Amino acid sequence: MSLNTAAQDVARRLRDGMAGGVLSFPLTSFTEDGSLDLDAYRAYLADQLATAPGAVFPACGTGEFTALDEDEYRQVVSAAVEVADGRMPVVAGIGYGWAQALRFARIAEEAGADAALVLPHYLLKAPQDGLVEQVRRIAAGTELPLIAYQRDQVAFTVESLRRIAEIPTVIGLKDGHSDLDRLQRLTLAAPDHLLFFNGAATAEVQARAYAAIGVPAYSSAVHAFAPEIANAFFTAFQNGDQARTDELLRGFYVPLVELRDRVPGYAVSLVKAAARLRGKPVGPVRAPLTEPGPEDLADLEKLLEAGLGLVGAGA
Repeated sequence: MSLNTAAQDVARRLRDGMAGGVLSFPLTSFTEDGSLDLDAYRAYLADQLATAPGAVFPACGTGEFTALDEDEYRQVVSAAVEVADGRMPVVAGIGYGWAQALRFARIAEEAGADAALVLPHYLLKAPQDGLVEQVRRIAAGTELPLIAYQRDQVAFTVESLRRIAEIPTVIGLKDGHSDLDRLQRLTLAAPDHLLFFNGAATAEVQARAYAAIGVPAYSSAVHAFAPEIANAFFTAFQNGDQARTDELLRGFYVPLVELRDRVPGYAVSLVKAAARLRGKPVGPVRAPLTEPGPEDLADLEKLLEAGLGLVGAGA
């Protein structure tokens, strides 16, 4: 079964966008007391989108989707649609069980999002038939094109991928497992219209390995706080500049991964702390995430300075 016309159009725009820029996963701005700070979010998002990412994915993992209530989610997605103003696709995160995911999908659809990223369902390990049915039930209740996201307890087999790819609104698969043997089998079995995304944590470190099996597009958490670094890496990567790519990996990305791995949740809270160091109005993380400690913050500040120095940018 082929994609419907609307899904084809979004898939085309995403394909074009990810060939020309990183995929932006913006942070969500909160005040010091934990309230949503929509004005700050709009200002932060405007700065992010001025650097021309290929697409923007609000209210996803980096945007603390699981910390948002439905009204906050509506405001975040609506703001992203307004700020993007048609310049790039807006793909909103949705998740939990299919019924709750569908509630978020309908909110995103009403807000004007172009597509939805189906985040891994809550808590349970499920058989393949259940993983497929989860996507089917969401697709049956919304017209939004869907990108499935496999990581943690969600991992599609070749047969399951074929089944969800038959759904007329499923346009892609984002992978966070980094099992390249398994992912290669999926890409070889998938229909030509299905888009694949590298969703590994700090995806740049594995960008070359993913690209070697046909998955060059990736999401960049670094873009959330240092688009100068993210775009410099993307340019070097796209141009096949191995020396420059190695320089950025060695001098910034690999040390960032080592720092990120010190504490669970740093994949988001460290990113938010780095954005604050750059003067971005993003505020703190919400529980259950915690802020980095003083020693880690000091190391982050030094690393950020080194990374910006590598690309000739100031703090």
